[in-house]
Amino acid sequence: MSISAIPESVKIRLWGKAAGRCQYEGCNKPLWLDSLTKFEYNSAYIAHIIADSPDGPRGDAILSRQLAQDITNLLLMCDEHHRLIDKVDVVGHSVERLKSMKAAHEERIRILGDIGVDKRSHVLLYGANIGSQNSPVSYSEAAVAMAPDHYPADSRAITLSLRNSSFEDRTPKFWEIETEHLRNMLNQQLFPRLRNAEIFHLSIFALAPQPLLILLGSLLSDIPAAEVFQLHREPRGWKWLDEPTDFDYLISEPSQIDGDPALVFALSSTVNDDRVHEVMGRRAAIWRVTIPFPHNEFLESRQQAQAFRTQMRALMDRIKSRHGENSLIHVFPSMPVALAVEFGRIRTPKADLPLVVYDENRQLGGFVKTIEISPLHSHREKAC
Repeated sequence: MSISAIPESVKIRLWGKAAGRCQYEGCNKPLWLDSLTKFEYNSAYIAHIIADSPDGPRGDAILSRQLAQDITNLLLMCDEHHRLIDKVDVVGHSVERLKSMKAAHEERIRILGDIGVDKRSHVLLYGANIGSQNSPVSYSEAAVAMAPDHYPADSRAITLSLRNSSFEDRTPKFWEIETEHLRNMLNQQLFPRLRNAEIFHLSIFALAPQPLLILLGSLLSDIPAAEVFQLHREPRGWKWLDEPTDFDYLISEPSQIDGDPALVFALSSTVNDDRVHEVMGRRAAIWRVTIPFPHNEFLESRQQAQAFRTQMRALMDRIKSRHGENSLIHVFPSMPVALAVEFGRIRTPKADLPLVVYDENRQLGGFVKTIEISPLHSHREKAC
């Protein structure tokens, strides 16, 4: 029995289950669109898991005839992968492997299809050079991380990055340019759309030196509904994990408050008091936020980010209560990128104390002052 004998109703159902995309694992190519010319046409092939004849790839004397028109035995595929499974590498594509591909693809489409219209979220991407390394943030990776809780509201992201910058974060010019550029991009691309109620939720993906991430969060504030994502190295991606659910941060207060407050985030690595004293002197009143074993990969779940936001709001009030309304908080961050943005977002512009944010730069011998964020940050933030 030939492929053409598959009833039209079965073909339509298969297209729907596959969402018109190649079901080969990792491909997902749209089969209605030429990627080069953008011309729209049907380029799909329908492949059999068990061949429609006993002599075909993975054929069976009995099942080939029984399953020739059965949707459970059919895959929607691009030309490349159709040839691969039926001609180039039949042995490497067993019935079990192909069934697994089909099931995984169709389950993913089902989950995405169940997302309601109220789950639309605009993707916001921000990257800046870390040392001499560029920090690209991918829209496609962001879209994967959002599902199934949200889906992209637009086919293009709101991109704030300064492209092809040649400046490195060891130069004062870097902080000046990036600060000004970030503020300008938000004023041009995001804030007008928020004021016009065009955007109701943001999904934030940012990878940059931590002072800029704190500034980004402070400029955004927590007024627009948003979720901030964390880049994980193993396995690589931005998608939140389910664990851990119970998490507390360790917060220590200074015994004496004669000097200015220094807020140390020792989360991604240990930050010794001596490194703060080198910058602020011995009288600095050090407040510390840490975990039992600081390391780069500890932040895995939404619950950890939520616990951070809750505890930091209380901590900022506590610092202001002990040091007074006219104090300036010196921030020494060693923290995950998502928490740097979240720390900026939890600030109340008119109520919280101004910040001076430092960046650790080994080429410059330790922590260096980078950005000042005032209570009226939208007008007065500046590079140091």
